[in-house]
Amino acid sequence: MDSVSDYYSATQLRSDRWSALRDAITSISRETTVKKANALKATVTSLFDSLAVIEPYWAFPGMAAFDHMRRQFEHGNYDDVGFTVRRVTRALTTGAYRRRTIPLDRDSVDDEEHNDEAMLSPEARAMTRPYFEVLIVDDVSDQQERWLRSNVSRMRRPEDPFHYEAVVVPSLEDALIAVLFNHNIQAIVVRPGLTLKSKNDNEILAKYLRNASEANELDGTQPEDYGPELCRLIDRVRPELDAYLVTERSVEEIAGLDLGICRRVFYNQEDFMELHLNILRGVGARNKTPFFNALVEYSKQPTGVFHAMPISRGKSITRSHWIQDMGAFYGPNIFLAETSATSGGLDSLLEPQGPIKEAQELASRAFGSKQTFFATNGTSTCNKIVVQALVRPGDIVLVDRDCHKSHHYGMVLAGAEVVYLDSYPLNEYSMYGAVPLREIKHQLLELKAAGKLDRVRMLLLTNCTFDGLVYNVERVMEECLAIKPDLVFLWDEAWFAFARFSPTYRRRTAMRTANDLRTRLRTEEHKSNYEAQQQELLDAPDEEWLDTRLIAPPNARIRAYSTQSTHKTLTSLRQGSMIHVNDQDFKGEVEQSFHEAYMTHTSTSPNYQIIASLDVGRRQVELEGFEFVQRQVEAAMSMRKAISSHPLLQKYFKVLTAGDMIPDHHRQSGVTSYFDSDQGWTDMWDCWEQDDFVLDATRVTLAVGGTGWDGDTFKNDVLMDKYGIQINKTSRNTVLFMTNIGTTRSSVAYLIEVLVEIAKELDELLDDASKMERLSFDKRVKNLTENYPPLPDFSRFHDAFRPDNVTPEGDIRTAYYLSYDEKNCDYLELDGTLKEALDSGREVVSASFIIPYPPGFPILVPGQVISQEILAFMRALDVNEIHGYRADLGLRVFTSEALETLSESKHQKTAAE
Repeated sequence: MDSVSDYYSATQLRSDRWSALRDAITSISRETTVKKANALKATVTSLFDSLAVIEPYWAFPGMAAFDHMRRQFEHGNYDDVGFTVRRVTRALTTGAYRRRTIPLDRDSVDDEEHNDEAMLSPEARAMTRPYFEVLIVDDVSDQQERWLRSNVSRMRRPEDPFHYEAVVVPSLEDALIAVLFNHNIQAIVVRPGLTLKSKNDNEILAKYLRNASEANELDGTQPEDYGPELCRLIDRVRPELDAYLVTERSVEEIAGLDLGICRRVFYNQEDFMELHLNILRGVGARNKTPFFNALVEYSKQPTGVFHAMPISRGKSITRSHWIQDMGAFYGPNIFLAETSATSGGLDSLLEPQGPIKEAQELASRAFGSKQTFFATNGTSTCNKIVVQALVRPGDIVLVDRDCHKSHHYGMVLAGAEVVYLDSYPLNEYSMYGAVPLREIKHQLLELKAAGKLDRVRMLLLTNCTFDGLVYNVERVMEECLAIKPDLVFLWDEAWFAFARFSPTYRRRTAMRTANDLRTRLRTEEHKSNYEAQQQELLDAPDEEWLDTRLIAPPNARIRAYSTQSTHKTLTSLRQGSMIHVNDQDFKGEVEQSFHEAYMTHTSTSPNYQIIASLDVGRRQVELEGFEFVQRQVEAAMSMRKAISSHPLLQKYFKVLTAGDMIPDHHRQSGVTSYFDSDQGWTDMWDCWEQDDFVLDATRVTLAVGGTGWDGDTFKNDVLMDKYGIQINKTSRNTVLFMTNIGTTRSSVAYLIEVLVEIAKELDELLDDASKMERLSFDKRVKNLTENYPPLPDFSRFHDAFRPDNVTPEGDIRTAYYLSYDEKNCDYLELDGTLKEALDSGREVVSASFIIPYPPGFPILVPGQVISQEILAFMRALDVNEIHGYRADLGLRVFTSEALETLSESKHQKTAAE
């Protein structure tokens, strides 16, 4: 039997233990030799022992049934216990226990095949009542527990919209383990009889407890405070849940306490019906989808269509003799719900007053923002909206150089003066990392010294990057606010929408950090720490500021925005995105300009299906995001383990670890890998708590240089064309596998099978290769793994586009529009006239954005001086797409005459001023 340390999570452990138990018990009755039968019995006993510490946290099958199975086994009733275990395992695998009672004795009648969850049609599944579990925290006897369960069961009524079962645990620690372990839990009832410590001793469960509360945090808590403290701690790890506190304390005592997620307090009473109704109401509040429901109702209404949409109600399709196949493919509902109407129970995305407004408010609650706005044309548009709303012409913006191209174009539209920030390079894998905090602070301090800090408006960073690098958002925001107390932060979280629903990941999201900082900055302790540090830094040189962990002033303004591609990591139709706002000055300073920017970029004919999918996607993550994200991480971890521990795969592939992608000095925890074949799993919690950068475990970057194929060839010619495996991103010698909330263990297994097959074919190919073929293969491998071009930093803006030579900001808008006049531009060939010009010492300036895919961000922007390093990198690029570059003409650059004319005009303007 596998060790507990072989499992990343308790849910994975539980699933595999039940399957192993089923197989072992089934084999006992078939075994003819006493020795093997005894070995199987020992395995079953060990499996029961392992499950005994896990099952108390789940309602199904329940401890009564579990203990009965164990007694049956001890009495030698192998056929009976085998039958029960098979039924439990099947119900857990298919999820059948969520929609019906599963009889566990042999005399019961249960047509498993007919009732198999997987056999149900989508329509039948949609009609079933959703199931969840309620955690009751109280240290009670077996008899009292039965009384509690009985009272809970008696409250259920046929008309209830949901069905739930109760899980009873005795202690605060058990409750914390349960909410981090059992994804079915949607509500917690905290009664006054709970104790503090758990009696359950298990290695993997202890990890859950460590992650739920800081060391010694609960020591010294008084028994009467256990209930409120539990509500507060659960708010930290699973804020989407509802808690109900049953207490004997007075209203006055409770009023001053932090009750976290507590929705209601019941005072020393046993009103089970009122509690039942509150539980249903709380889950119902998260289950609401106002716009989706409005669209469904609209689709059922008989209407006469006299507006500009022939496809509305499907009329142009049903009357057609030539496009009936489209109607058959999509079905009728999508067309019945297609309209440009904003009345009749619907709403306007541009001026929402009804169900869209309510849907956005529910999304704001779910993602922890102060305001949330929907977008139906992707996060590219979201980025431009935020930039245009906040940045005025001449404002200085610090921008992550390798961010998405929409930000660069946003700078052009806003007329910003841009300071590009360099990420640390990962030359060996032809990709960039992230921007070190020291680099950001250095640029802010330079601008401060030049007297330009008042013009600095925004810091724009990508969190997390395409390759999975995540910032320490709290540290970045606090230290930057220590230098510029009203700095606006735009966090591009296009690939990070799911992070809100993982306790580990949530702490590094923009909205959670903004809320935490708003709370912490108001405390007396923070004020005292800030004043003490200011005394220490009085007249200190910049170097000391760079070396110090800076503390933000108590009066700093928290101004954070995040843009998220909901469609990329959560459930939404293509181009469904959200803008989340947590800006203390939004109402007074930004709201009107934001509205104008939103109007500028948002279609007057938004797709209602996308809006409805955003509404439903929000409902999903509030009710089961924790479960789905947990499974997503588990799938990625399983992939890491399978590849890293397979001898054949190790010959040709390597899973890049945090140690490969993050320099040592940015990993304060010392964690280098999430999985090590010698030591097993590493707890991610520590590095996510401490490190400057962490690696998102849901992304698995695989180095493929050892196969002799570059990343693009491996993606297209091998994975896609031969095996039908789709991926998004490659670099020169890597491919990126991204798990998501839809990734299954079967998908991971298939990928591993494919990689093993590829490795076997390479083995056979090399076994039969001639000497020359082997030399050719080795040369390709060496070229991909050793002879890599160094990644260039941002060079600088040409002086014609800079206000002065003191600080590095550049006027990208002027450069962009200067290129509109063809007489200002010329074309130079990479291996000819461009190289000759640089060798002669001429300053050559790009007139266009140059964006190779991969890496997918500009390596040149308008107005940027082309360096020898950039030329060398471009010459070494071996990709099919380079946007902005014409192979037939060369690189588009500004003429010397255009630059001289612009420089002269700038000098004349400066002299006049």
